[in-house]
Amino acid sequence: MATSPKLNDPLTIVTDEPGAEIAPGADDAPVAMPTEDWDLDSPEIYLNRELTWLEFNRRVLAEAQDDGNPLLERIKFVGIVSSNLDEFFMKRIGGLKQQVGAGVMDYSVDGRLPAEQIEECYSKVRELEAQKDELVPRLIEQLAEQDIHITPYHSLGEEHKAIIRSFYFENIYPLVTPQGVDSAHPFPFISNLSLNLLVTLRLTDSEEELRARVKVPVGLGIPRFLQVPDTHVFVPLESVMAENLDVLFPKMEIVACETFYVTRNANTARDEDQADDLLAMIESEVRHRRFANIVRVVVQASMDSTRRGMLAAELGLDEADVFEKKGLLATRDLLNLAFLEIPALRDPPHHPIDHPRLAHAPNIFYAIRDHGSILVHHPYESFSTSVERFLREASRDPKVRAIKMTLYRTSGDTKVIDYLVDAAQNGKQVAVVVELKARFDEAANIRWSSRLEEAGIHVTYGVMDLKTHCKVILVVRNDYSGLRRYVHIGTGNYHAGNARLYTDLGLLTCDPDIGRDTTELFNYLTTGFTPKRLYRKILPAPKLLKRALLDKIQREIDHCAQNPERGHIQIKINALEDKDIVRALYQASQCGVRIDLIVRDTCRLRPGLAGLSDNIRVFSVVGRFLEHARIYYFENDGEPEYYIGSADAMMRNLEHRVEVVAPVEDPELQARLRELLDAQVSDEYSHWRMNADGSYTRHIGSNEESDTCQQALILDATERMRNAKRLKRRKTQGMRRRNIALRPR
Repeated sequence: MATSPKLNDPLTIVTDEPGAEIAPGADDAPVAMPTEDWDLDSPEIYLNRELTWLEFNRRVLAEAQDDGNPLLERIKFVGIVSSNLDEFFMKRIGGLKQQVGAGVMDYSVDGRLPAEQIEECYSKVRELEAQKDELVPRLIEQLAEQDIHITPYHSLGEEHKAIIRSFYFENIYPLVTPQGVDSAHPFPFISNLSLNLLVTLRLTDSEEELRARVKVPVGLGIPRFLQVPDTHVFVPLESVMAENLDVLFPKMEIVACETFYVTRNANTARDEDQADDLLAMIESEVRHRRFANIVRVVVQASMDSTRRGMLAAELGLDEADVFEKKGLLATRDLLNLAFLEIPALRDPPHHPIDHPRLAHAPNIFYAIRDHGSILVHHPYESFSTSVERFLREASRDPKVRAIKMTLYRTSGDTKVIDYLVDAAQNGKQVAVVVELKARFDEAANIRWSSRLEEAGIHVTYGVMDLKTHCKVILVVRNDYSGLRRYVHIGTGNYHAGNARLYTDLGLLTCDPDIGRDTTELFNYLTTGFTPKRLYRKILPAPKLLKRALLDKIQREIDHCAQNPERGHIQIKINALEDKDIVRALYQASQCGVRIDLIVRDTCRLRPGLAGLSDNIRVFSVVGRFLEHARIYYFENDGEPEYYIGSADAMMRNLEHRVEVVAPVEDPELQARLRELLDAQVSDEYSHWRMNADGSYTRHIGSNEESDTCQQALILDATERMRNAKRLKRRKTQGMRRRNIALRPR
């Protein structure tokens, strides 16, 4: 029996083992037998969810470190990593600390206790922060070379100091509230992620040190970086405040002014079963989150050790929960500077094309009905002229009778809400399933719900104890042949901003079976009743999807046993966390099935282990756009199956959320998905590839003109649009010539 390799032991990884042997089974059918007796429950063969997510952020940080990227794009990636790490503490570390506090002693799939996971995560975070602390000053220097200056207040010239000081006192100072800390004034409440000054001071005739907290009032129109007019000089607001404390504390000596911020636990979910009113419960939960336990404090590395210890004690934290940073704190705010309109320092502008099948179609429903299903790929193809157009025309079309939709996240610049309201005002039946528990968007979704209800729209909140994460629109239209159902099933939220920054897929179809399935889905979502429902094509979670994926993996094993050249699985997702899916993929690899996994961030599976996963490759694509699409491909013995949808291979998605994946059956659309998958695993383009120990190696593409698959897809979309225009011109010219030839002479 083989010994399971240790997590970071390279000597157990690189070996040459023979392929899978074929032996007859009880029914004389060939059965694939693994070459190694691996224990598929051994913790060593599963990577840790939290650590692999942090490894993803290392790849994002590498984009900021890459001199080949435009300077402001590198600043953007620093801001993204910083924001991600803050959210990591709010969600993941907060949850682990709750487990520790509750005395949970259960081991994770990878064999770690909650406290052990926290300790290892802290070590990884400190490594990432150290790399970021080293990088940010270099980037600020490079910005200065381009006449963009991020500079402290004291480094300004007198003229610029006067301008900034005047702006501060006229527009910000009235909002500043110093709070003393002494026996009569307990340590004040510190809000999540707010930047704060810890001020130590003395009266002029006293040796006693006093303390005060001053919140930096960023937000509500107040920027973190104050800009000197008609320049690209930016001054951190906390620096302005620190240099003008004499007004806040007149006739007092400022001993020290040190900056810090805290991160609070975002896991404050309450029991739905005990709630009489789900909306009221969510509103209460959002309010309660403001006062949730603090999980870490970030301080300047120069902070006095005594004051640092005092601060940790006041916040109820251990010394291990204090994270020191050199230079600028809260670098997530650099995202605000990353979008300066300086084209030379940013990626070339990207303008999504109109989908060629929709660009000249006078009616989107005719285009879908008469020419077949349409696959849209954002942001390469426009969200506004496909998905938003679908809703806009549905809201105005007199033949449309009803619109049903799920809403997980949306944005103020998305016209989705307006079109739904228009539809209701135009006499359509409109029903919307709003997910109130979409993390960090609860308050926004409550506002959208209220607006929809005010317009007379039937709003429901999904099924008890399950998040509604699927992305589905159903339009019922009275066509010439009777009622016909038109459906959009997507991988991303109905969010115009995300559709410009995330890569997502959507299927527009009037397939009768998918239409019937979607009707069943909405009947389930709007009632919560769970009798057995018949679904012909879509695979909804939690009822069917996980079992279907496991069955399809097993089917590839069976096909491979018949013909070793046939077994092939490709999965493109954001995260691979579910142990049952990972285990099934290991078994498929042992039996000779070739497996490509394109996983954006979390991945428990370890590729390249001899006799276990040597037929598996794991890729990660990090670039200009955030990869967000989900595709499941099974070769199926020459009759390929492609599915797209909202579900990642995570236990929460497969067992605790309402998700939908749908088949893409049109050969032309399958060919589009094939091109996408091939591009993301091709040696022609850049990507990251996972090693057996969970680390990643960057592969540099061989194509000099298009060195990332995302750039290749931009060029491909542009070329398809050109071809469509050329074809339309030829058709138009042909029709003209024919009309001329047919004219009577």
